[in-house]
Amino acid sequence: MVSNPVHGLPLLPGTSFKDFTKTAFHRSQTLGYRNGYAIVRRPTVGIGGDHLQFNQLSQAELDELANKAPVLTYGQPKQAPPADFIPAHVAFDKKVLKFDAYFQEDVPMSPEEHYRIRQVNIYYYLEDDSMSVIEPVVENSGIPQGKLIKRQRLAKNDRGDHYHWKDLNRGINITIYGKTFRIVDCDRFTQVFLESQGIELNPPEKMALDPYTELRKQPLRKYVTPSDFDQLKQFLTFDKQVLRFYAIWDDTDSMYGECRTYIIHYYLMDDSVEIREVHERNDGRDPFPLLMNRQRMPKVLVENAKNFPQCVLEISDQEVLEWYTAKDFIVGKSLTILGRTFFIYDCDPFTRRYYKEKFGIADLPRIDVSKQEPPPVKQELPPYNGYGLVEDSAQNCFALIPKPPKKDIIKMLVNDNKVLRYLAALESPIPEDKDRRFVFSYFLATDMISIFEPPVRNSGIIGGKYLGRTKVVKPYSTVDNPIYYGPGDFFIGAVIEVFGHRFIILDTDEYVLKYMESNAAQYSPEALASIQNRVRKRDAPAPESESKQTEKDPGVQELEALIDTIQKQLKDHSCKDNIREAFQICDKEASGYVDREMFFKICESLNIPIDDSLVKELIRMCSHGEGKINYYNFVRAFSN
Repeated sequence: MVSNPVHGLPLLPGTSFKDFTKTAFHRSQTLGYRNGYAIVRRPTVGIGGDHLQFNQLSQAELDELANKAPVLTYGQPKQAPPADFIPAHVAFDKKVLKFDAYFQEDVPMSPEEHYRIRQVNIYYYLEDDSMSVIEPVVENSGIPQGKLIKRQRLAKNDRGDHYHWKDLNRGINITIYGKTFRIVDCDRFTQVFLESQGIELNPPEKMALDPYTELRKQPLRKYVTPSDFDQLKQFLTFDKQVLRFYAIWDDTDSMYGECRTYIIHYYLMDDSVEIREVHERNDGRDPFPLLMNRQRMPKVLVENAKNFPQCVLEISDQEVLEWYTAKDFIVGKSLTILGRTFFIYDCDPFTRRYYKEKFGIADLPRIDVSKQEPPPVKQELPPYNGYGLVEDSAQNCFALIPKPPKKDIIKMLVNDNKVLRYLAALESPIPEDKDRRFVFSYFLATDMISIFEPPVRNSGIIGGKYLGRTKVVKPYSTVDNPIYYGPGDFFIGAVIEVFGHRFIILDTDEYVLKYMESNAAQYSPEALASIQNRVRKRDAPAPESESKQTEKDPGVQELEALIDTIQKQLKDHSCKDNIREAFQICDKEASGYVDREMFFKICESLNIPIDDSLVKELIRMCSHGEGKINYYNFVRAFSN
């Protein structure tokens, strides 16, 4: 490396000399660690250990020196003394926020006003965050006014929080002791204070006015009832001519209301209306004949006549725009008179004749208003809860103290101690369940079923009672209308499903055979055929070879019965002619066995119902080891 020990000289040939004493030419380390953290440090020496001749200050330190130039000239400035502490009751003394608000008050007992608007002032005292509500006193108002809520801290919610000046604004509702106040505006001091604290105020609203107070400010009207009695021509023309209508007033929607009948008389001579009550014997009502006295009925009033004192003065033609006339009373229409809605359902012959001549309405049929009795409510049973029988659970819905369901006494006496017993096998994919056998006992007196499993030594399964006496519901039957298993459902080859478990009937005892012969009408032809095949095979002499094989193999008899059942069930199957040929083609060695995988492929190609419970049992009995199936016995079930 070439270096120049003389600082300031240019690096030119002849002016630089090589320092042979230097042996380290690495760069100095700029990264260090302190307390486990990496810290950057500026290098002080260059390559070969030469001292760096430039400013060792960092850019941050240079910036700090540039910013502290006055400090270098005048020294450190003196800290200003802390401001004196001023308590809130001194800083905010006599500083109050004022808001203009109102609240609405219901007036239930007055016919002239339904609600009342009361204007108030809400004061918020900043010194202790208390509030007060004051209503300006109005002379002769008859309402207790003045200080509605005295000065105190008001609760905002149920958690104990209190209202703060940050919660107040224009155009919002606040609830104080169950009353809702609407804040519409505030004074100038309040506006300046809230805006100085960074609160954006809503635009001001107009103060709501009390409608009754505004009504009293209007000048009093003078009501003059002019005389209008010049109706002599109408009186002479229609004297003693009255239209009679039959109407009802349906008030059943209100509490203790009812549907009552009335007679409406319309007097043509002066267009007056009269409503008479229709009383019946023992109706429990006082015999008042008139509901409304004879008078003219206004239909449409003028705009200013809504507040007319009708209970004091009569309504003249100046307050009425339209009166009720004869054309308003039509059969089949409703009209409202004095707040009651009457439905006209009929009229007398004179009224029909008058409407036909006057208005051209010829058809005014009578409307049937008699209320029909509602259809009886169908008693629906609650859903079955799964405890006991459905009949026992249903008795709790018929009486407060449930009684046991009625039983067929004659059936119990005739079939007393009569039990049908069947031998069944469990249809299960578990290999341990294939050799299990069960005894079904059907009690003819009560139609109940019990299942018993004979214990087998060293089988690993505890035998004994599998199901106690109970009625078994057939699958796919509804809970509301359950269908139970009967004696006609039990025959050789039948599948019985008991609470999700499927059983196949394999054999019966001698009593069942005699019972089925004596009660053949209860059984299907399939069930009778299965019993006849069993009796035929039992009575037929067995060949010597078969008898020896039967003595050696106790399952041969069961296999023969199963084959006969499948022959009866699948006698019309389309593949029975080709099934043997298909298996023989695959069995090239003529051993009588095929692989399990090839066996199921052939059955699938020939559409053999391998999902059937009987066919599954036949496949199990024909299985030889784990991978072979004897198809000779299997083909016998599909041949004639």
